[in-house]
Amino acid sequence: MTWMRALREVVRSGLTIEETRLEPLLALRTAAGVAVVIGLALWLASPGYAAASALGAYSAGGATFQRTCRPRKVIALGAAAGLALSTFLGYLAAGRLVTFLPLLAVWAFVAGMAWAVGSTAGIVAATTVGSMLVTITLPTSAWRALEHAGVIALGGVAQAVLILLFPIRRWGAHRDALADALAAVADYARRLRHDPTASFDPEPLVSARDAAAVTPSQARTRPPVLHGPRGLAERIRPVVAALADPGVGAPAEGPGRERARKLLDAAADVLDTAAHSIRLGTPAEVPPETMDVLRVDEDHEVLEGSARQAAEQLVELLGEAMEIARTGDQSERAPRPIGAAGAGFLVRPTMLRLLPVVVRAVRHDLRQDSPVFRHAIRLAAVAPLGYLLATRLPLGHGYWAPITSVMVMRPDFHQTYARAVARLAGTLAGVALATGMVQALGSGTQVCAALAVVSAGLSYMLTRTGYAYSQCFTAAYAVFLLGMGGQEWEQTVPDRVVLTLLGGGLAMLAYVVLPAWETPRLPGRLADWLAANGRYAAAVLRNYAEPTREHHADMRRALLASREAGGAWQESYDRARQEPVRPRALTSREAEEAQEALKGFGRAAMLMESQSPRADSRSVNESKRFAEALEADTAQAAVDVREHRNPDWRRVKQALHAWDGAAGDRSPVVRREAELQKRALDDLATAVSRTPLERDVSSAREEQRVREAGEVEGDGSGLANGGG
Repeated sequence: MTWMRALREVVRSGLTIEETRLEPLLALRTAAGVAVVIGLALWLASPGYAAASALGAYSAGGATFQRTCRPRKVIALGAAAGLALSTFLGYLAAGRLVTFLPLLAVWAFVAGMAWAVGSTAGIVAATTVGSMLVTITLPTSAWRALEHAGVIALGGVAQAVLILLFPIRRWGAHRDALADALAAVADYARRLRHDPTASFDPEPLVSARDAAAVTPSQARTRPPVLHGPRGLAERIRPVVAALADPGVGAPAEGPGRERARKLLDAAADVLDTAAHSIRLGTPAEVPPETMDVLRVDEDHEVLEGSARQAAEQLVELLGEAMEIARTGDQSERAPRPIGAAGAGFLVRPTMLRLLPVVVRAVRHDLRQDSPVFRHAIRLAAVAPLGYLLATRLPLGHGYWAPITSVMVMRPDFHQTYARAVARLAGTLAGVALATGMVQALGSGTQVCAALAVVSAGLSYMLTRTGYAYSQCFTAAYAVFLLGMGGQEWEQTVPDRVVLTLLGGGLAMLAYVVLPAWETPRLPGRLADWLAANGRYAAAVLRNYAEPTREHHADMRRALLASREAGGAWQESYDRARQEPVRPRALTSREAEEAQEALKGFGRAAMLMESQSPRADSRSVNESKRFAEALEADTAQAAVDVREHRNPDWRRVKQALHAWDGAAGDRSPVVRREAELQKRALDDLATAVSRTPLERDVSSAREEQRVREAGEVEGDGSGLANGGG
């Protein structure tokens, strides 16, 4: 992708409205926390204290809207503690650049490394840098530092208390994650009706597993309806794929295919009903016509063999889903067996036990080629530089420039640039809105305080619709807050616009100077995914050779590792497609073909898993040799892909040939799936295998193709399609 095309995509992404469900009650409660803190501070102290306390309440409230399954009150308290600490340290170092700038650089670096733990930690840590920058404009002394740190912490405590007193959709994030997983499998079943080899995005299942991890205290209060359906979605997914596949399930044409389509449609209806019931916590009825489809007639069933086995298994699993849909949350009122709370749940570390996890994650990313480490370096350089430049300008509120840089910067190129564009657009709209409101209603303390609370509520409500739209009301909130403290809007509005432009420009420039491109990392991500998929397929085959509980557990662990590696590849691939970088190892077409090949390889293993034998089933001895060959060849091929060599499947071909010659093969279905895996590996080799001359030619062709696509967009064809 060329720079011009990348910048057009950045502008489009930054101003796009994201379709999402608004949460007005959550926004109202969080805005009420800001209102309570401002009101008490104005009554008991002064507008200056009100502004400081509002900073803590607003930032802590915004942290609770991050996508995390941690309790919201814990997030609010954690944000309050970080804001208070950064405020205190900022006060102690304020007044002299020789002490403040090194502190700011170190604090920004630590905030950048917080992304190693996750996006929520990184975003909350960035707000603490903003708190340090804002509070240094106030008088400095040790006592005042402690005093204002306590005031800011009080704002976060107020938000946590409101969350405790007025819970809204308790376990809501967990319900949504589980419902999304069931809905994703329902959508998959519908797509399989028309495309038996349709792909499935495992991200909803990954999110559901993350939501299922709870602390021991959470396990005692978690609704029982959140215990089992995740595993149900995991089991239904391979069954519907096996039913739809013409090789191992229903025939490609005829009455059997029509019967399979009706079963898939009924499965989608049942799963959607169960997802709706879990999301809302209310019972829901499955339509009677769907129940009729799910009745398997022993005498007149048109499906035979493995297809009939898959149909019967699907009907059995859907019976569990229908039971969930009918009961809703009624099971929550039933007495729970003693000791059941702590049995069989995924463990999430508590806040105190999270420290070793954080240390390991940060240590893992303390290397030069890590995107998180490079992001931390950029933050540590841009925050002091932005503050130093802004203080030299004849403008007030110089901290706005570094705050803009810190809040828009992300570890990847596209998000950083898109947020910079969105923040500038939102700031322009916000200050224009604030100017009009002040001119219409006046600039008194009470008026500005009321307008600040309203702006905060609207900012919270629009948080997930797009950064530009929430930032519009965030900018208005800042103007009203300063007006409440006695600042004239004629001074604050132009200052904020100019300094926002400066901060956004520094953030963009920093990524050009020290980038962390994902494009060169694609071969490594592909190699990791290939090796993980090979281990998963080998574990499934070993379970056929010797169906034991240990092999079944190995298969489950390998599946999770494969899913994690696939998610890492998909994230890198999506980022690389948006980068203005010339691919030298894998062109975009080769990466896409390799991705499709590995998806097919994983799908074949999933179809095998859907018919995994029970412990009392006959073993398939031929599969053990094929498993060893498959794991060995994929492990070596992963090394070859990482080092830009052509992969080879010699062992796999020999094992498959030996399987063909085995006498009395009792597993034709497994043998067909092994052949599908071999074909997928051949497709992968075709996608990534090139001679040195072909690599140079392909790279040049890719560059020419991208240039021609950019010229076509520039001629106006993109405008005819809604801007490209």
